[in-house]
Amino acid sequence: MVKDEKKLLAEFQAKIDKGVKIEPKDWMPEHYRKQLIRMMSQHAHSEIVGMLPEGNWITRAPSLRRKAILLAKVQDEAGHGMYLYSAAETLGIDRTEMLEQLHTGKAKYSSIFNYPTLTWADIGAIGWLVDGAAIMNQTALAKGSYGPYSRAMVRICKEESFHNRQGYEIMCSLAFGTPEQKAMAQDALNRWWWPAIMMLGPSDDNSPNSAELMSWKVKMESNDSIRQRFIDRTVPQGDHIGLTFPDPLLKFNKETGHYEHGPINWEEFFNVVKGNGPCNKARLKARVDADKDGKWVREAAEAYAMKHTEKETLAA
Repeated sequence: MVKDEKKLLAEFQAKIDKGVKIEPKDWMPEHYRKQLIRMMSQHAHSEIVGMLPEGNWITRAPSLRRKAILLAKVQDEAGHGMYLYSAAETLGIDRTEMLEQLHTGKAKYSSIFNYPTLTWADIGAIGWLVDGAAIMNQTALAKGSYGPYSRAMVRICKEESFHNRQGYEIMCSLAFGTPEQKAMAQDALNRWWWPAIMMLGPSDDNSPNSAELMSWKVKMESNDSIRQRFIDRTVPQGDHIGLTFPDPLLKFNKETGHYEHGPINWEEFFNVVKGNGPCNKARLKARVDADKDGKWVREAAEAYAMKHTEKETLAA
């Protein structure tokens, strides 16, 4: 039995090394399956919880155009969550179980969504910074070893690119607007810059799962590498519209071709992950309340489906 398992493991790793996708019916190590469930469920939870800070601004958007765009974006995020829950279910876990883990606090979601959206400029900052950082991470995940996850990421990345452009367009409009509007954009950048950098995950030497996930090609790039690409891409965009970044040590290194940045407050990051962020409790309560309030709808839909099935059975 041990020899058979070693052989299976060797064949599994050989497929990954060759770039062959692992599919739901393929043999896989149990720990690979569990790591994927953890990652995909947390990713799905992040998409769903991520609707909350932006959904709060749909009724307060400054124009009908902005309202329509934001509404479409929030709907996209709901769709992303559904893609990812469906992909995770191919590994044998039920969606109800994943949601229960979220509601009880057992499963986590991205730390970034535990910060408040105080002004309309925050919606621009989220699209520009948060979605921008997410794209950096997700384009790498789209090349990962598990087929259903990587394929879901292809469509998600295409939609996230529109979200990112929408956010930057809002920041451009504010930055080139009145002094008050530019100040609003600068304030949003000041508050979202460091959380956006942190959301890409702990540094490589403090990330317990990265090495294993990269050996299995679930992750194709380290947290620090993705973070550097995000900073290198984003800083010139901010400079272009006349905004400054809240990091006095931020500077371009001509020798390396990369931006150097100041120390990251990982104490804040882990404090938020543990549930002590500005909006942790409010975000989780909103999801739990929504689940309770929508229970009657789910039960009615299930009853209707069951009745319809019974009629078809009798007719047959």
